Amino acid sequence: MFEQMAEHIRSDIESVKRRDPAARSTLEILLTYSGLHAVLMYRAAHWFYDKKLFTVARCISQFARFLTGIEIHPGAKIGKGFFIDHGSGVVIGETTEIGDNCLIYQGVTLGGTGKDKGKRHPTLGNNVMVGAGARVLGPIKVGDNSKIAAGAVVLNDVPPNCTAVGVPARIAKRNGKKVNVNCDLDQIHIPDPVAQELCAHLMRIEKLEKQMNKLEIAELGKKLNNK
Repeated sequence: MFEQMAEHIRSDIESVKRRDPAARSTLEILLTYSGLHAVLMYRAAHWFYDKKLFTVARCISQFARFLTGIEIHPGAKIGKGFFIDHGSGVVIGETTEIGDNCLIYQGVTLGGTGKDKGKRHPTLGNNVMVGAGARVLGPIKVGDNSKIAAGAVVLNDVPPNCTAVGVPARIAKRNGKKVNVNCDLDQIHIPDPVAQELCAHLMRIEKLEKQMNKLEIAELGKKLNNK
């Protein structure tokens, strides 16, 4: 267990060196990178979480949040080579699963929608990048080598080797090629879920109004008959 944790920590540090041109040395990374500090404390907290020492684990994660502004639930499962760049404001939920060599930027939320139970948070494959301010919500899957653009809100699965952009997110590239969003056979792009919900509510309101009109007419008919 400790050997695996040490290997993950070494891989986390190497990931910073490889991805951040501003990183000059291992010592500088260890002393000044808040994203790495948060990940290191998560590794310790996760060890206690696996041992069912939940209170100790949560105390460590909350201390990490206080120091770094990054909240990683100790129950999350995170692979090696994980790098949080400019990490402030990052939130990673309890049932989140993250593969190897993933990169996320500041303001990212890997969270729940509030309506799911059990597995409530996203699963990211290997080599996934999530841009600044993006939201990936619910028990959805983001495939290997995919990218989530800055500010995107992802509510549905993203296939491997794709780039998702927008609110709600749609697939803009697949395997390095632009996707034709006007293609009638495209099965990736979906309607706006907010617009769909609004339409459903409007239809319910219209149905209720019709029922109320029928009741009012019936009541009026009874009053006229009584007269």
